[in-house]
Amino acid sequence: MARWAPDTRERLRAAALSLFEERGYAATTVPDIVDRAGVTRRTFFRHFSDKREVFFDDDEIPQIATRMISEAPRDAPPMEVVVGGLRVLARERFEPRRAEIRFARQVIASEPALRERDLRKQADLRDAIREGFRHRGEDEATAAAIAGVTVEALQAALDAWASEPAGAPLTDHLDEVLRRMRMLLQSSESTRG
Repeated sequence: MARWAPDTRERLRAAALSLFEERGYAATTVPDIVDRAGVTRRTFFRHFSDKREVFFDDDEIPQIATRMISEAPRDAPPMEVVVGGLRVLARERFEPRRAEIRFARQVIASEPALRERDLRKQADLRDAIREGFRHRGEDEATAAAIAGVTVEALQAALDAWASEPAGAPLTDHLDEVLRRMRMLLQSSESTRG
């Protein structure tokens, strides 16, 4: 039976994204999604708690961040760990799904309930990074600053990447965002001088 097929989750996700694009997020219902995917409503709820989770259910990024931080060489500077981790995520997790992520970010930006969930997802990542650096021996304020910079850099790079039609890789956008952050921080240091 289709509901037990190993690709059911991806079929549901593909059906939902297709319907969101055709009808809009608000106008698409769970029954619409299950009809398109050819499964039962019960099967949908085995995979997703609601239609918002089509965008957020498999967010393993906080766990990936925790693992990358703990596995990084102990003597690596914090921002070296961050930049290396962001570059790996960009290449392995985001680039292969560019079209899907671009569309998802457009839908999320247009729906208040999805924006709220996205902010919670960002907070989860910030907490995971902060805790990861605390376990590496950073004090609370430093760990919080590293986490804040990391999440903001990722979000700014994702926004630029998703809206940029030329197709430059996400790593290029990350490099540019980090360059601008460094420039801004250096200019604020020189004005305090």
